[in-house]
Amino acid sequence: MTELALARGAPDRDRVLRLLQDYGVYGGVAVLLLFNFVFTPHFVSAENFRTQAVQVAPVLIVALGMALAIGTEGVDLSVGSVMALSTSLLSLYLGYGPWLAALTAVVGGIVVGVANGALIAFVGVQPIVATLALMVAGRGLALVLLPQLKDVRDPGMAALGSGDLLGVPYLVLIAAALALLMAFVVRRTTLGRQVLAIGDSRAAARLAGLPVRRVLVVVYVCSGALAAIAGVLATARLTASDPTSLGTLMELSAITAVVVGGTPLSGGRVRIGGTVAGAVLIQLLTTTLIKHDLPPSWTQIAQAAVIVLAVYAARERGRR
Repeated sequence: MTELALARGAPDRDRVLRLLQDYGVYGGVAVLLLFNFVFTPHFVSAENFRTQAVQVAPVLIVALGMALAIGTEGVDLSVGSVMALSTSLLSLYLGYGPWLAALTAVVGGIVVGVANGALIAFVGVQPIVATLALMVAGRGLALVLLPQLKDVRDPGMAALGSGDLLGVPYLVLIAAALALLMAFVVRRTTLGRQVLAIGDSRAAARLAGLPVRRVLVVVYVCSGALAAIAGVLATARLTASDPTSLGTLMELSAITAVVVGGTPLSGGRVRIGGTVAGAVLIQLLTTTLIKHDLPPSWTQIAQAAVIVLAVYAARERGRR
């Protein structure tokens, strides 16, 4: 009887872990929403929901690129520094017009992505080491270009940061459009299938004739470009360029959103819908702690705990 009970209990445990990994993030969002509806004053208001959506947009955009990197069994620790670099470039070239300045900022992110991808794909440096080096170098270059905070006084940037279409902020629309685009890329394109194949087994993908090096470079270019776009949008919202603080610990928030959303650190799988929900979960968690007068440091501790739980669920499921 004992052996029979254990045999029955193992599939049940595996089913629970699978449900936790696949749908736990949606349950977490529902729980936090319900808690705030009941216990947080003034949470249920159009203005508050607008604020939450605007604040989560940059995190979501960065997390989309992070999801691709993690899908190849890699990681991009340079995303926060790319945001800082993009805000410096935006401020420096703003005199030539907002759109040219924004394009220059995105090109800066692409260059960092090319450097990351080249180190990983052609030199053979581990992703965590390569992107850590660019994290340090990128933040340093951003501070060299713009040593201190600078106000961004431009009507185009102001409209991008605070404008809306039918009541929906531009920042939210851009984040939603990018999420839909990335979902299409992952599910419906050759590149998406190649990313998953490389994450599942890089050696097997190479033997199958897939362009592993090219795909890795493209993945990190996408991550760099998305981080730069997030930096531009964050600058427009704040109406200031601050390379010292912009993007600080963004890599932690992005990794949390991706892992909690069901994308395993072992690669081979990318869940864009889960990543969106993960970004929302992080924003709600931060808001809940702040509105209940807990210090900001508790947010980092809570994020770390969520990551540990998500990784544990994925690891235990992988053992079954």
